[in-house]
Formats: sequence, C-alpha cells, structure tokens
Amino acid sequence: MRLVAGCCFLLAAALGPAMAGELAAECPGHPEALGTSRVLTINPGEFSRIGTMQYKESLPLADHEVVLTFDDGPIPPYSNIILDTLASQCVKVTYFLVGEMARNYPAVVRRMYNEGHTIGTHSYDHPLIFQHLSLERVTREVDGGIASVDAALGDPKALSPFFRIPGLGRSQTVEDYLTEKSLVTWSADVVADDWRHIGAKEIVKRAMRRLDEKGRGILLLHDIHPATVMALPSLLKELKDKGYHVVQVVAAGERPQSLPDLVASPIHEEAWPRVLKTSASTTSDETPLRHRIKKVRASAHAALRHRIKKTHAGKRHRRPAAVASMPASDHAASRASQQSEF
Repeated sequence: MRLVAGCCFLLAAALGPAMAGELAAECPGHPEALGTSRVLTINPGEFSRIGTMQYKESLPLADHEVVLTFDDGPIPPYSNIILDTLASQCVKVTYFLVGEMARNYPAVVRRMYNEGHTIGTHSYDHPLIFQHLSLERVTREVDGGIASVDAALGDPKALSPFFRIPGLGRSQTVEDYLTEKSLVTWSADVVADDWRHIGAKEIVKRAMRRLDEKGRGILLLHDIHPATVMALPSLLKELKDKGYHVVQVVAAGERPQSLPDLVASPIHEEAWPRVLKTSASTTSDETPLRHRIKKVRASAHAALRHRIKKTHAGKRHRRPAAVASMPASDHAASRASQQSEF
C-alpha cells in the first residue's frame, strides 16, 4: 500500500465512524450536515491509474467511504447550485473541468477552488472518441485543458495533477501520455448514469444501489445536468442516513490558501464542447443532440425551477437569480447532452 495514502487509511480506520461524525458536526450552522470526514493526501508519483471500473487499483478507502467527483463543468447556473448544495452540507469534492468551459467561466472555477474543492482536468473540449485520437490530438487536448484551467485559476499551483479521460475512452496512447505528464488518471468505481436523461430519483437510486454493492468507492457525477442538481440534496441525505462518510482527495504539495475572486462571466452561446463526428451520415455534430434535448429540456428546467422555488419559499415575489439566468443558458444547457457518456 502506498505510504502516504496508507497512513491516511490506517488513521481513518483507527478514528472510526464516531470521529467522522464529530467532524461532520462541525459544519457551521448545519449540525446535521453530512460533512467531509477526512482528507486523503496522495502522492501522484505513487498513483498512476485509479478506479475499478477500468483499473485494478482504486483509492485506499475504508468501508462506507465515498469520494464524490463531478465532470464536464463549469456551466451556470447548474455548477453554482451544486456548489450551494455542497456548501450547505460542508462536503468537499473533486472537479474534473473541461478547459473550454473553464476559459469561459473562470469566476465559477475560482469559486470551486476557494470553497475548498479539488480541481483536476478533463481535456480541452471533451471529444467523445478519445481512445481513437492521435498522439498529436491527445497532446493538444490534455495540455490545452490544463492551460485553460490554469489560466482560469490564475495560479498553476492551485491545479491538482488529476485527469479523467472523456467518456473514459482509454487507450495505450492516451494512458502513456498521461503517465509521461505525471498525471493521475482517474476512472471511477461507481456511476449514477446521470448523463442518460434519467430523473433525479433514479440517479439517487442507482448511485446508492451501486455504492451499497461496492461498500465504498469513487462516485462519478456531472454538474452540468438539471437532474443532477435536483438529485444532489437527496443523494447527500441518503449517504448520511446509510452511514457513508465523504473523503476528499488532494495531491501532496503546496497549494495557495485562496485565489482572488472574479466577477461572474457572461454566458457564451458558443462555449460548449463539441462532439466529434462518429459517422459519415452526421451532417452536423450538434444537430442530432439538439433534437434529443429539445424533448427533455422543458420538463427538466420546469422541475429545476420548482425545486428552486421550494428552496426560496420565503422569497416568492423575487425571482431567484439561478432561474433568471436560465433562458440565456438554454442553448448551453442543451449542448450538455452532447457529453452523453461521462
């Protein structure tokens, strides 16, 4: 077992669930919050590839420990609402950000960091056929994503050397390049299928059923889908009720305490990552997905508005900022389904 991570694992076992509960109770103003039970520091030089969906090795987690991860963001208003929910429960997660999105929404990226979350990368513009890319294209995607997130953060030391392959599209070319870059390649242990246009209740059901089967693990989610936004409060409650403890993973090394805040960026219509063509019959890499998302977009947004209205029940005469921003982001939200897998 790896030295640094192994020490943390043994420490967690010694502390046990009782100590984890005490730490969760320290969430200011939210004594019943789930909280973050511990921080697992890993040495990137000792961990190359993790996640039992694809690799033999995963993180050294104790029984009923879970690492929450979010891919594909940031995208307002969904990423912001996810951050609000996590803050209310004092839960820390790992984000795998798309470079193009980070470039367009640096204020959200800095908010993620300043609220204590771990920041990794997820390529520059999320091509779904990553396993078929040439080395030249892999290099552009990986390096471009890192450069864009670095620029959004404003300090390269704030970025962790963690990478998740888009669509989990592994290949020898991809994995060799990531190893050469000294990046820890993250797969996952459990997925909730939240990219499949299922409802919030089903997301929670699948996540908990699979976690219960595994007993622990890295859970893969996305902060770009309305259903995930709606599912997260219930998911965190289920985790607490079933005795799970959230673990945050950080890379060894120094990180800045905080970063200067930025004024929130306007929403850019062209900012969403594009999907590469997968067949000659596809005349536009967006058209098929636009048709699909139109069928679910209205109901998804209506459900999200209802959830936000319930949260702001005492302010019914004031339109929530998240709802007010939705029409401007409809186009970007519809493009979210382009990342149909991971």
